Formats: sequence, structure tokens, C-alpha cells
Amino acid sequence: MHVNASPALAQPALSARGVARRYGPKTAVEGADLDLRPGRITCLLGPSGCGKSTLLRLIAGLEPADEGEILAGGQTLSGPGVHVPPEQRGVGLVFQDYALFPHLSVLANVAFGLKHRPRKERNARALALLEKVRLAARADAWPHMLSGGEQQRVALARALAREPAAVLLDEPFSGLDSHLKAEVRQTLLSALRAAGAAVLIVTHDAEEALLMADDLALMSEGRILQVGEPRHCYLNPVSMAAARLLGEANALPARIIGGVAETAFGDVPAPGLPDGAGMVMVRPEGLRLWLEGAPAEIVSTAFGGGFHEVTVVAAGQTARLRLHGGVPAVGEQVFVTIDADRARVFAA
Repeated sequence: MHVNASPALAQPALSARGVARRYGPKTAVEGADLDLRPGRITCLLGPSGCGKSTLLRLIAGLEPADEGEILAGGQTLSGPGVHVPPEQRGVGLVFQDYALFPHLSVLANVAFGLKHRPRKERNARALALLEKVRLAARADAWPHMLSGGEQQRVALARALAREPAAVLLDEPFSGLDSHLKAEVRQTLLSALRAAGAAVLIVTHDAEEALLMADDLALMSEGRILQVGEPRHCYLNPVSMAAARLLGEANALPARIIGGVAETAFGDVPAPGLPDGAGMVMVRPEGLRLWLEGAPAEIVSTAFGGGFHEVTVVAAGQTARLRLHGGVPAVGEQVFVTIDADRARVFAA
């Protein structure tokens, strides 16, 4: 199922329509639809092996599509009998390993794709891009002299050098230490937004995707499950599989009666859904301890830094919630309520 919850936007710089890729009996990507729009960052989120990097390679032209089409500006880049090579697609690429040329200086790496320009103009363009990623002072350095974060910023500057219509980044932060990620991410995002290109970032990190994306595409087992703005995807997932891609989600068995889903932890409105068995998805922060509600027992607590994760049981059902501040003791009897704005009901 493919749901697009983004508002009306500019025409896509690049689109995939019904794209598939197979390796013998194994299907890596199946029926993928995706639009990349100028000036917007799209994050393609999914677990390892779900096909997201393969889809990036198909868009880049590094592999042919077995089915479907990839289009840009009215031109077919991939389709039946058509395969435009990567260097003719107007796409900039940043790989996981950055792929810098070890025998070239930082400046020469960035200027590499500008050989058609005069040397002076080429170097001026490269230096301006290094300024944008805060590395102009390292223009004469060699790649091996740079940190991982610096190498990544050089790779981005090189990808932007030819003013591509789209920039594709494959797991750009996976090789960085956690304390560097926020700083490098901010620098990269600033440079990408300034360029105004359509951007696709492939990642398996839900928090990273939520922080960066203008648009999210959730992928599992070769298929795109949902496309939309981050908040919408987080609060209104199309399925439990989509919900879990964006973080922990409680799946509470429910009985739907007269437009209300009844669970062991309370009721949630379910307008328009048929009577019968159902499932309520609720995020940990959508369960609250209150003065009244469903009676439950605290069975475990764990310290998570800025919060405590608390596990509760009610009528034989288990759920996890997050508390800020005081935490009840294990074994204590409490009351739990569900924040309907943080819950989603699915019919069985």
C-alpha cells in the first residue's frame, strides 16, 4: 500500500513509477513509486536488506530496472529498452565510504567533475563549495588527513559541484561516531538546502529520518509502505509494520463496537471501522498514568536518560510507556489512559 500524505508541491525533479529489481528468484524492489522534489529532502527509511540502497542505485542508474520507469524533466531515464548512464542523469552521489580519490587533494576531488570548465573557474567553484561545508581551510589537504566527518563533507561538495537536479546519499552518517553525527548532519543539511536540489537520503535510523526529512518514504521487504510528512507518518501509520519503522509502538488487541475500539488500557475512537476484532497502535508516549483509567500493575522500569521506560500489565495485556519525572515502584497499582491523538486503530 502506498499512501502519499504530502500537500500539493512543485513538480518532481525525478520520479520512480512501479520500479522493480530482481536478482534471480530474489526480489529486491517491487512496484516502488517515489517522487523527489526540488528543495525538499526525502528520507528513505527501512531496515537493512529491505531494498532501499538498491532503489537508490536504480535511481542513480548504477543498475537497470527490470520493470517500471524512472523519469526526470519529461525524459525517461530507465524504462523498457531505455537506460541512461549515471553520468548523464544530472544526479550527484554520496556513497557510504565517500569514495574520495586518494591521489587528489581535497580541492581537486571537489573539482573533479568540472573538467569542462576553465581551471580558474573550476577551482573557484570548488573552493566556494568547500566554504559552504566549512572546509575551505583544508583545500590543500589529502583525503587520508581528514576525519570521517570531513571526508563526508568533501564527498558532498563534490556531488554538488555540477549543480545536479538531484542528490542521492546512501547511509551518509553510518560511519560517524554518535557525538559527531549532529554536527555533521547540520552542516550537510545546510549545504543541501542551499543548493536547492531534490535530495534522497537512505537511512535505517528512524530518529535521523524524522529529524532530517521534509518527506518520508517507509520501506519494508522491497516495497514502499507509506510516503508522507514525518509527523503524519509517525502519528498515522498505514500499518503496524509502518509504525514500527519509526520507533517503538504498542500493539494492543481490541474489540471494535459501534465505532469505538475497546482495549485493556481504555477505549479509542474508531469511526468508520466495522465491528469485530481490531488492533490499536499506540506510541509509548501515548500511554499516561492518571488518577483514573484502566487499572494496571507496574512490572518493570528502566532508565533511558531523559525518561524512564515503564512496562505495565492490564487484564493480561502488556504495554510500555515513557515517563518523565517520578516513577512508581515495581508492583505498584496504577491507572492508565490512552491519548487518542497518539493512537491509530486497525481493523483485523
